Amino acid sequence: MSKIFKFGGASIKSTEAIINLKNIVLTNEFGLSVIVVSAIDKTTNKLEEVYKYFISGDQKSALQKASNCIDSHNKIIEGLSLYNSQFKKHFNSLADELLNFIVTKKEIDNEQCYSKIVSYGELWSTSIISYYLNAEGINNQWLDARKVIKTTGSFVEGKVNWQECSKQINNSCSNDIISVTQGFIASNSNNEVTTLGREGSDFSAAIFAWCLDSQEVLIWKDVDGLLNADPKWFKQTEVLSSISFKEAVELSYLGASVIHPNTIKPLQNKNINLRIKSFLNPSLMGTLISEIGDNDGQTPSFIYKPNQILFSISTKDYSYVFEEHISEIFGIFSTHGLKVHLMQNSALSFSVCGIINSHELSNLINVLKENYKVRFNEKVDLITVRHYNNTKLPDFLMSKEVILSQKTRNTLRFVLKND
Repeated sequence: MSKIFKFGGASIKSTEAIINLKNIVLTNEFGLSVIVVSAIDKTTNKLEEVYKYFISGDQKSALQKASNCIDSHNKIIEGLSLYNSQFKKHFNSLADELLNFIVTKKEIDNEQCYSKIVSYGELWSTSIISYYLNAEGINNQWLDARKVIKTTGSFVEGKVNWQECSKQINNSCSNDIISVTQGFIASNSNNEVTTLGREGSDFSAAIFAWCLDSQEVLIWKDVDGLLNADPKWFKQTEVLSSISFKEAVELSYLGASVIHPNTIKPLQNKNINLRIKSFLNPSLMGTLISEIGDNDGQTPSFIYKPNQILFSISTKDYSYVFEEHISEIFGIFSTHGLKVHLMQNSALSFSVCGIINSHELSNLINVLKENYKVRFNEKVDLITVRHYNNTKLPDFLMSKEVILSQKTRNTLRFVLKND
């Protein structure tokens, strides 16, 4: 039975971090079949800037930003003493691909262009990791995820073709050698680059695990496990030693950012355990996510989502908000890319809290106003307490005005207005 490792961008952000990754792999090499790697820390954000300059027609700035990304990777390469000529040829070829794409300015769909540009972050990082591990005596093959993870539909959040993925992955992976591959990226039936959505590398690891019938997926992060709150916002946090798949899905739906929402389903379907461990403290047990939920509900979890938008939508003639209205409204949300995190309705209004790209907000409001009255508050905060038990909210939240609240058997939710 195989196991899958996934390393995020923070775990490979420097020469020292990549050496640490090597030590983790050496300690856990038995049964390891696939290492899924994200782009080096903040690289995807930088490549998104390249994309924005490119589609705006600012070729010079796009080239400069891309060159800066390549230079930062070359510094890591120098730190690892990767002077192998075959590696340099491989890496330089990938780097030149991006620069040539910017120069030639091919006329393609914006979403296709986005996926093409941002995919290089993972291609570069895995090239470095694969060649470095081989140089250190850890035998592995570099596997191009674009050849084995196949999607349909959108270029930026492609729908996985599970049957084709299983065929390609099983033909490409072997228990005799570790495969180092990319998270986040894939391709369609025309071999055009697609992506699985931001933070989709966890999902990539789950896809490999599902296809290979793996025993376990280990996601290596900069925290000691799945925490009951984000330490960026909450001073006192606890590691959840174990939770069930069901609880993990609930936490993902409520906005917990540790696990990609799509990751859980394929693992649960084949009863593949998911463990979250710290690459800073690899000897710690971390968090086990499995079918067993004996510890569910023992510790309150806090999920804080700042910079949300609260909409209050009502009919223009004071008629009730019926199911057909809500169906139409959600269709509009879907068209304009609103991610809904909370909803609540009364006889005359339907309230939704979520997040949307800033350039789509005015378009969304204008379409809604064709048939409805629309009020909205920008930059509100959404706080969720899962398994509350007379839990006191932090002081920085208590000082804010509550403009919407919701309570169920296990969950408290508040929308808070900022001053």
